[in-house]
Amino acid sequence: MIVPDLWRVVQPLGSFGFYADNDGIIYNVTGPFDDQTASPAWHAGIREGDRLDLSKMRCFPYDAATCGSVLAALGGIQFAVPGRRATIDLASTPARPARQVVLVAEERPTNFLKRAVLILDQIAGILVTLAAAWLVWTRPGGMSWGFFLYVMWFNPGQSFQFYALLQRWPLLLLAQNVAGCIAQAVGFTGLLLFVLRVPNDKPEPRWHALERALPLIALALTLLLLASYGSAFGYRTEIGTQAGILTGFVIASCAVAILMVRRMTQTPEDYQRVRWVIWGCLIGLPSFLIAELASETTLFSTHWGDFTPSEDIIGLLYLVNGILCLFVFEAVQRPRVVSVAIPLRRVTILGLMLSAPALLLHHEIDRIQKHLALPTWAWLALGAFALFLISRVHEGAVAVVDRFFNRALDQVERTLGRAMREAQKPAELDRLLADEPCRALNLSSAATFRRQGPFLVRDEEGKGWEDCATRKLNLEQPMLAPLSCSQPFALKEQDGDGIGLPPGLRRPVLAVPAADPVRCFAVSLYGPHIAGTDLDANERAMLSRLAHFAAAVYAELEAVELRHRIEMLERKVEVPSRRAR
Repeated sequence: MIVPDLWRVVQPLGSFGFYADNDGIIYNVTGPFDDQTASPAWHAGIREGDRLDLSKMRCFPYDAATCGSVLAALGGIQFAVPGRRATIDLASTPARPARQVVLVAEERPTNFLKRAVLILDQIAGILVTLAAAWLVWTRPGGMSWGFFLYVMWFNPGQSFQFYALLQRWPLLLLAQNVAGCIAQAVGFTGLLLFVLRVPNDKPEPRWHALERALPLIALALTLLLLASYGSAFGYRTEIGTQAGILTGFVIASCAVAILMVRRMTQTPEDYQRVRWVIWGCLIGLPSFLIAELASETTLFSTHWGDFTPSEDIIGLLYLVNGILCLFVFEAVQRPRVVSVAIPLRRVTILGLMLSAPALLLHHEIDRIQKHLALPTWAWLALGAFALFLISRVHEGAVAVVDRFFNRALDQVERTLGRAMREAQKPAELDRLLADEPCRALNLSSAATFRRQGPFLVRDEEGKGWEDCATRKLNLEQPMLAPLSCSQPFALKEQDGDGIGLPPGLRRPVLAVPAADPVRCFAVSLYGPHIAGTDLDANERAMLSRLAHFAAAVYAELEAVELRHRIEMLERKVEVPSRRAR
């Protein structure tokens, strides 16, 4: 359903030039066109306030041409294949009599901005669906299946091309609408199943009743959504359509509420993973549902004005829904996650960088495109360059923001660097590499093992290591194989079997060798934060720089000790030689 819409980048779909809600009331006769004079509906004499004659325009008794026209006309923003004909029956009004008009779909106007948003939506939709399928493949269970069922319907991708092609076969389109209602209801139910089991796919006894009721919820939602298609059979169902979509807000609110309650019973690590899901829901779910309301209902058309977002803004709202899928994917596949504040500020920066040009160029892009008169391929190339430029600017902006938020981290690095320069013994370096970062970063554990012959030996207790008997590590152990690269490396859950590492939250997650290109002097093992979050990239980089500097100090202290021993040996040799004379 998603992939065919990529063709719209090259060949836009058409429109009859009017929008009608599921009560049959025509509320827009310009449609996607720049002005009324370009609208086929306007040329045919259709005006705002006219009403489709639902007693004639219905799919029962079945007539292929009539049913096809009904499905192409009702339900808000509609797309059609250019050149498609539709016969529209209009009911009488105080101003105009009942009449029948024939419309031919004209190609919808498009521009660089709409194409760029469409490409982003489709790529995001495809990647999100594949990511959800990958979770099912690698972590099968109720949690991953629930999320997959949600993503199958609620993803950033658009499927207007798919529906426009099905208009040639009205019965197939009706069957697809029924299947879509079922998929949408199952998607909402899948979301509830997911939030009941995330992050470890373990059901909790107090939620068993709700989990058992999910099939009934899916059935009720299916019936409600199916009722919205009663307009195709002569019934006014706009309120039902709005209610069906607004039910999504209720489901989303319930999902967030369940997550808020369940997070309090999680371990620190899982608590942080659930926070990622909560923030993804708070951002992604409302964006998708607002886009659905804007594109399928007249809820934003009020007495105070029409606040319905434009097509490109609706596309951006669909795109924002991808954030939920990104956050969920990260929270499910990783046993530990960094603080959710880090991706949130990066997403905020990216959102500002994408939305600012979209809002500024929204009203000017058509004029710019006509003035430059570039071919389609040139606009696509220009769009690719613009995305590359935005990505580079985004990286620079993230670096600046991270530098602002990491001022305390930089101060810790400077302080420890000065202390290392003044260290007189290797044991002092051990403490500066373990105890001080542990205290400054609020880590659950930290210990430094210094090289002594073929072993790495821990002299200090180290925070979180008090009840661990392991004081000596063999350099030949598989866990320490990455030491040869002299780079920090992550410790997996299965690493260290038989060694006796601290259990639970105190278990080390990062090993940082203090090494130069020739020799490893020590290795420091760090646990996650006490709050349950993993060490982020900036913290890992800081610890790596400190370890690299410590290696130079270890080497200098070793050289000083060797020089001292040589001097002592020289003095011992000189004394007997003087006596011999």
